[in-house]
Amino acid sequence: MKRYFNNLGERVIEGLITLSGTVTSITVLLIVFFLFKEGLGVFSQTPVAEGSVIAVNKQNPVKELTASQVKEIFDQNITNWNQLGGANAPIKLFEVDDITDYYTEEQIGSNFEYLPQRLSELVAKDPTILAFFPEEYLAKDFAGRRIELDNISVGGFLGGKEWYPTIQPAVQLGVLPLILGTLWVSLGAILIALPLGLATSIYLAEIANPKVRNFLKPVIELLAGIPSVVYGFFGLVVIVPLIQDVFGLPVGETALAGSIILGIMALPTIISVSEDAMRTTPRAMKEASLALGANKWQTIYRVIIPYSISGISTAAILGIGRAIGETMAVLMVTGNASVIPHTFLEPVRTIPATIAAELGEAPQGGIHFQALFALGCILFLMTLAINMTVDLVSTKKKANR
Repeated sequence: MKRYFNNLGERVIEGLITLSGTVTSITVLLIVFFLFKEGLGVFSQTPVAEGSVIAVNKQNPVKELTASQVKEIFDQNITNWNQLGGANAPIKLFEVDDITDYYTEEQIGSNFEYLPQRLSELVAKDPTILAFFPEEYLAKDFAGRRIELDNISVGGFLGGKEWYPTIQPAVQLGVLPLILGTLWVSLGAILIALPLGLATSIYLAEIANPKVRNFLKPVIELLAGIPSVVYGFFGLVVIVPLIQDVFGLPVGETALAGSIILGIMALPTIISVSEDAMRTTPRAMKEASLALGANKWQTIYRVIIPYSISGISTAAILGIGRAIGETMAVLMVTGNASVIPHTFLEPVRTIPATIAAELGEAPQGGIHFQALFALGCILFLMTLAINMTVDLVSTKKKANR
């Protein structure tokens, strides 16, 4: 009987473990599916502001416009139709608020009931007009020609240099500055964290006496548990003013500030993994090196580091992963400027910071909402590539042994 209950208990535990693993796997797959479902939806939409119309006179020879051209027109950088392949005539911009310049309130209607007809008349009689107005005021027998912009393309999304997801009349969804900002800050973080982390791990593994090591190792690992917002406050109060004063900048919120903070945050991971890798070096290899006449530093440089290089590489990659995915600290110290960075002394914006700052204000299901999910897809793929690299390095490490 006792054996029966023991077997029954083992089966129940096995079933619970299987169920837990199955539910977890399905949940992760559903999250990934939802992420890509929402993100890829942005490529089925046009960049025209949702519920809006861009229209021209039917006699206008210009048939197509791009989102960037529409922005340039409304920014007054393009002022003549001949710049777009049309007639040599100035472009007359019209928005629905300008209707009172052409018609009286009686002609429009007290409740705007005649506004669709007035808009149709205005566009029909002016061959140079470019009108932008809400779709609800588009007459069924509209006498103008509606300009349809092409759907957002993958190339334009990834290669675009302007990120204005709420601009009217056509949004600009270029994520290249956000991708480069993320990689720029992460690169700076790893350049700061890797030398410091490697030096500290060498000290803990080979130089420090056991008492010092037993004290420092938990303290360093404790740094990983500090909330990122605390690091952000530290960067905002200490690092940002310091950078501003040292380099004489108008603002201190720069890529360098983000790199320093992320470098500090990545240190516990790099130190812990690298130190563990170095301590796995066989004692016989160290003693053989010393027996051949090498001193302690030569043994570290020529034996210990080459043997544990795979573990050190894994630590560096994990540190990059921590830097790429960080949100709050970067949001607070990098300036949040969606421009392509050229130096570390410029403000930048990263993908996680963009999602955190804008998702709460994006209308659910709208083009801005889907664009942020597309950014999440890019960040997911970047993190996946890092994790696959870690697995590859770990596999190589085991094979070398």
